[in-house]
Amino acid sequence: MTEATEKTTVDTIEIVDILNMLPHRYPLLLVDRVKDLVPDTSATGIKNVTVNEPQFQGHFPGRPIMPGVMIVEAMAQTAAVLVIKTLDAVGANKHVLFMSIDNARFRRPVTPGDTLEIKVTKKQQRGPVWKFTGIVEVEGSKVAEAEFAAMITD
Repeated sequence: MTEATEKTTVDTIEIVDILNMLPHRYPLLLVDRVKDLVPDTSATGIKNVTVNEPQFQGHFPGRPIMPGVMIVEAMAQTAAVLVIKTLDAVGANKHVLFMSIDNARFRRPVTPGDTLEIKVTKKQQRGPVWKFTGIVEVEGSKVAEAEFAAMITD
């Protein structure tokens, strides 16, 4: 069996399962669903941006724009789901801690009504440190991208 046929896409991961995988809760849980997850390879997170989220009270009154740091956090949370599903039963007892970010670029504002497609791909793994690339799109148009790393801990 080749490596390509060994990796199979996981069914959509809904919010109830994400809540069991990640310690984050509202207002800092920034992934509503994960789809197209290929263990040890990639995943796509979905975030529906709504006007009633607390950051829009101050960022910015009269012109709500999702802060870039929250878009990056959504990438990290999508990667955490990828890690936990990759580690399978062992991943249930692990935490995924955001370590670093490089080459972050923001292409256009994200506003209420947008649906983020958060595409993360594993670049490499050395021991407990995993590195990823992330691209966030709205309706097929790139709104942000970054490279980032996370550490897996007990």
